[in-house]
Amino acid sequence: MKIDARSVARILREPGALRAILLHGDDTGLIRERARQAATAIAPQLDDPFRVVILDRDAPERLEEEVFALSLTGGRRVIWIREGGDSLANPLKTSLSQSSETLVVIEAPGLAARSRLRSLIEAHAQCAAIGCYPEEGRALEASIRQMLVEEDIRINPDALAWFASQLGPDRAATRGEVEKLVLYAGRGGQLSLDDVRACIGDAAGVSLEDAAFAATVGDRAGADLAIERALAEGTSPIAIARALLSHLHRLRRARIAMDGGQSRADAMRALRPPVFFKRTDAFGQALSLWTTDRLMEAAMQTQALERDCKQTGAPDLTLCRRHIARLASTARLPRRGR
Repeated sequence: MKIDARSVARILREPGALRAILLHGDDTGLIRERARQAATAIAPQLDDPFRVVILDRDAPERLEEEVFALSLTGGRRVIWIREGGDSLANPLKTSLSQSSETLVVIEAPGLAARSRLRSLIEAHAQCAAIGCYPEEGRALEASIRQMLVEEDIRINPDALAWFASQLGPDRAATRGEVEKLVLYAGRGGQLSLDDVRACIGDAAGVSLEDAAFAATVGDRAGADLAIERALAEGTSPIAIARALLSHLHRLRRARIAMDGGQSRADAMRALRPPVFFKRTDAFGQALSLWTTDRLMEAAMQTQALERDCKQTGAPDLTLCRRHIARLASTARLPRRGR
């Protein structure tokens, strides 16, 4: 059966009588994290060889044997399969036709919607199929806040919004950055925007921010340098597109406020999170170069960039570099209209 987003945490915390949990989608870090949660719900000690078996490949020939093996120390067993695929469908179907208390946890990043394995899991009442896709916006902020709450750490809203805007689409990378904040703040601590910036100042997100600001003030050389640095640090083209889109939306909100009569300074102060004081000059310069209509057009082109980067076989790196160049060129064009 398919599991909706509201029920995921409960299912992973208490698998109950489930026989198999399939974790599929694009976020490999989230898939791995949820697989670990499901496995530890049954066997808290994952290094227990009598209760936990980890298979690095499909290993269909071992599945039935492991499902019906008995734990010498008692308790339910877990079979944790990484890189699962359709070759598991037949042996899993056979296993499900017989009684067993073993839970099979399958990581299957990139599994097609019409795959035989996914169809089997979604149709079976004792199985759960959970989609794992990159979080963004409020969902991402909620996840970050929850990770920090678990460590008794509070974070200011402005700091949370800025931090979320700097992160890429992978859950493992997000958790790594959150762990930096945990070490920085200490249990019971509180994080301000300045704290967060100081803590992750060397993260790839700063390179993305450099690229966005440079492109929107027409600094082609600076934008190219920043984007190459971000790519060298492992930032995905999709993360680049999202960072650019976030920056363009902030510029557009401020530009609309200015068109409505606000001063540039007031329009910038009203943004949440506020413009970092070291970036105010560049942000203000961009506002003087861009019109509301051009910002809207650039945002639509950036959305198209993200869509194109998701296409199989797309030259995503080339598309990102070309888009950065286009933004920088547009910023240098004479202003006309709104």
